[in-house]
Amino acid sequence: WRLCTPPPRSSWPGCRGSWAGPPQAPIDCAFSFQILGAVILGFGVWILADKSSFISVLQTSSSSLKVGACIFIGVGAVTMFMGFLGCIGAIKEVRCLLGLYFAFLLLILIVQVAAGTFFYFNMGKLKQEMGNIVTELIQNYKDGHEDRLQEAWDYVQAQVKCCGWASFYNWTDNAELRNRTNITYPCSCEDRQEADDGFLVRKGFCEAFDSNRTESGNSPESWPVYREK
Repeated sequence: WRLCTPPPRSSWPGCRGSWAGPPQAPIDCAFSFQILGAVILGFGVWILADKSSFISVLQTSSSSLKVGACIFIGVGAVTMFMGFLGCIGAIKEVRCLLGLYFAFLLLILIVQVAAGTFFYFNMGKLKQEMGNIVTELIQNYKDGHEDRLQEAWDYVQAQVKCCGWASFYNWTDNAELRNRTNITYPCSCEDRQEADDGFLVRKGFCEAFDSNRTESGNSPESWPVYREK
């Protein structure tokens, strides 16, 4: 009980019997942690709710991303709650709340160091997993097929102005494209030189306007798509 009860105001150093108010620094720090918690929580919700970017491709094919999003939401919620307790403890001068708050700060520091170390040593594995997911998606891509993963990857290619995972040659692994005799390419990969203000993601496969049957078939060298630089 004594730990959670503030000392008499007359015993506070520098007060001389009058209350000068709670210290501002702990309040600002606790409020900053509330904002940080809200950002972390919002980031986790965005990962789960996003349906139109590369994140949706990964979360549908990889359970680890969903787990990570749930962890973000949990950490964000706890951080906001602890920031709230820190504000209350600083305003009311409740020692047990301040002690709990600063202990949580130390715990967050340890978790951040551990998480940073883990991701640093597993970056190659994560990149390989992402590459495998995208490569499989490209291989199984079907023209005219309504699929959320295909639409998400089309959106990524059009926005980032890229084609394939490593290069546009990744699309040569798609059986449907290989069997085309005319110059046919992924529509979302088309290299549009002019500025497109009314941006609209094109889906499926497109044929070049001057496409003609050739002996070489659908040569990727003739595709008007984004090339790696």
